[in-house]
Amino acid sequence: MTQVLLLPNRYKKIGWLILIPATILGIYIISKGFSANLIQAKVFSFFSDPLISNKPPDRAPFSMIYVDITNTIAGVLFLIGSIFVGFSKEKNEDEFIEKLRLSSLLWAVWVSNILLLIGFLFFYELSFLNIMIYNMFTVQIIFIARFNYILYLNRKGAADEK
Repeated sequence: MTQVLLLPNRYKKIGWLILIPATILGIYIISKGFSANLIQAKVFSFFSDPLISNKPPDRAPFSMIYVDITNTIAGVLFLIGSIFVGFSKEKNEDEFIEKLRLSSLLWAVWVSNILLLIGFLFFYELSFLNIMIYNMFTVQIIFIARFNYILYLNRKGAADEK
């Protein structure tokens, strides 16, 4: 993985400051059945499906609509935070970290796709829609978790050797 594509190390702290509250907000939204209704706003929409949104069918494509944007804010903050955390350089970026980053990313994609395959086989109708929503974030979650866990084990092992 080319280090040119990595963000400076200081973004990792910013990422955690964004990711943790976004995760808490996301868990809250999930607990409310994806309808938290915390923040209402008028926003530009490319397309609004009246069957899904239960709003009047007179919504035209490329128009301003009034909706709850709590899910949008949580999703955007989660993605920005996870990008900052996952793709910021470590303080001592070396070949081991580079290989670990690449293997963790590959591992995360495999696990995410296996979970998606399970979703396709065993979940139907609106339950499957929930699986798709969760799957949007699994690569980032698994990558960050595995990368930091292996990094922790490596650092702990190095400290035990001293």
